[in-house]
Amino acid sequence: MNRLQLIEQIQQKKSFLCIGLDADLDKIPAHLLSFDDPVFEFNKQLIDATHSYCVAYKPNTAFYESRGVEGWKSLEKTIEYLNQHYPKLFTIADAKRGDIGNTSQLYAKAFFEALPFDSITVAPYMGEDSVKPFLAYPNKWVIVLALTSNKGADDFQFTSTDENEKQLLFQKVIRKTSLWGTDQNLMFVVGATRPEMLLEIRKLIPTHFLLVPGVGAQGGSLKEVAKYGMTKQCGLLVNASRSIIFADSSVNFAQSAAVEAKKMQQEMSELLSEYSANEN
Repeated sequence: MNRLQLIEQIQQKKSFLCIGLDADLDKIPAHLLSFDDPVFEFNKQLIDATHSYCVAYKPNTAFYESRGVEGWKSLEKTIEYLNQHYPKLFTIADAKRGDIGNTSQLYAKAFFEALPFDSITVAPYMGEDSVKPFLAYPNKWVIVLALTSNKGADDFQFTSTDENEKQLLFQKVIRKTSLWGTDQNLMFVVGATRPEMLLEIRKLIPTHFLLVPGVGAQGGSLKEVAKYGMTKQCGLLVNASRSIIFADSSVNFAQSAAVEAKKMQQEMSELLSEYSANEN
């Protein structure tokens, strides 16, 4: 999916919601355990119920890899189902890969060919040669970890990279990585629990899309994220996982998820309208 197609989806649905398909086998509704593939059935019903309110889905691959071959089958069926039935939705493999160049080439092949996702999250610690193989694929996206919302982020991301303490590590990562691609194939992960930092980040990358986790169960404010990070073309994909997919554990779980997704979509619609009105 290219940038224009993504923007068109945001405009048509008045939404920049990304739903995380973090399908934990221990948390999915008990009645699904009778299915041959409970995780895929969980994902399928969620997708069918919520697709009208979001523009992207993001499976975190750890929830699938931890189950071995069976987990990979669930992930494969999920991406095939999305591409077949909802091809206009943006798909993100939240895999956080990052290795030497020839290994990254195989990771890119795994998630862009064998499992045909539109994008993948990447850890840039090993540098340019670990990221470039993913950027070789046309109409595919690399989503670089820039500023995360976990407690341990302070261990490295806010350390100074020069004697004058004018540049923090996460800023250097953004500056450097943005030179390897363009706003047509690079996004950045920025945690919603640090919305005030979006102002500084927008000075570095004013037009790139940002993937923003942390809204919902993690306590991030959607309004604050939009205030500091939204651009003329929106420029945001805000992810919510647990607050939507685990809103209910009954047989009506998918309908409950749709209710929560719709609430976020309606708030996003208002925020998009407010931004547009302020710009005019």
